[in-house]
Amino acid sequence: MSKPKRIRKAVFPVAGLGTRFLPATKAVPKEMLTVVDRPVIQHVVNEARAAGIEHFVFVTGRGKACIEDHFDHQFELESTLSGKKKTRELEELLAELPDAGRTSFTRQQAPRGLGHAVWCARDIVGDEPFALLLPDMLHHGPPCLAEMIDAYEQTGGGNLVAVSPVPDDQTHQYGIVGVEDAKAKVSRITTMVEKPPKGTAPSNLHITGRYVLEPEIFPILARQEAGAGGEIQLTDAMIELSRDKKHPFHAVRFDGTIYDCGSKIGFLLANVAYGLDREDLAPQLRAALRDLI
Repeated sequence: MSKPKRIRKAVFPVAGLGTRFLPATKAVPKEMLTVVDRPVIQHVVNEARAAGIEHFVFVTGRGKACIEDHFDHQFELESTLSGKKKTRELEELLAELPDAGRTSFTRQQAPRGLGHAVWCARDIVGDEPFALLLPDMLHHGPPCLAEMIDAYEQTGGGNLVAVSPVPDDQTHQYGIVGVEDAKAKVSRITTMVEKPPKGTAPSNLHITGRYVLEPEIFPILARQEAGAGGEIQLTDAMIELSRDKKHPFHAVRFDGTIYDCGSKIGFLLANVAYGLDREDLAPQLRAALRDLI
């Protein structure tokens, strides 16, 4: 088995309007809403960095310029922190900045779906496999993307999709995969379907918003017709790519908790969960929650 190309780049689709969080997202991108003291997008970028990603590709839209600013130096702030001897705060700020030349930003320009957003990154990604992380979905627990890249090396390349079980009566709300072994950590995918009608899902394993994809997905997306919701669906393109036996798909089971920060309840729960992870916050937060409830 030849060694697969290394995963160096990750794509982050951040062009969504965030209508479920209006009016908060009227002027602030939903990706910049904070979970504890970091924007949602920072948590996801940190996951990618921990997995060894070197280049971060953001697919943006109108009104998202502050995301680009967030991942750049702010000299006035850094100078102020330095002058006030706030060394810890300054070091923490600088530690989460990507190195110069390690970020790219491109515009989607029209809300045509996840598949179209991924296609917009084609020239930046080039002819190499890449990771795709949906910023709405915070994976809390084991390092999801790092586990996927380990699996990518073990399987000799190909395409990988992170999955997690959902109740059977909710499978119609998600992209669902069927696999050879539903209990295995890594298993070959046998079928994929986007939001199957109730009672028809091949399993209860839903796609959780973390992918490793081969560049052969781009020409498929280029000719992909609109699917569910009138948008270009990534799942439809993955299904077509999977028909070619040279491009296998594997599912990597995520054994942590997933918080959908595109929903109000998911966002609130993420703040509680991530706050309880913090030694400086957890005792007071637990006490406050007991008093509140």
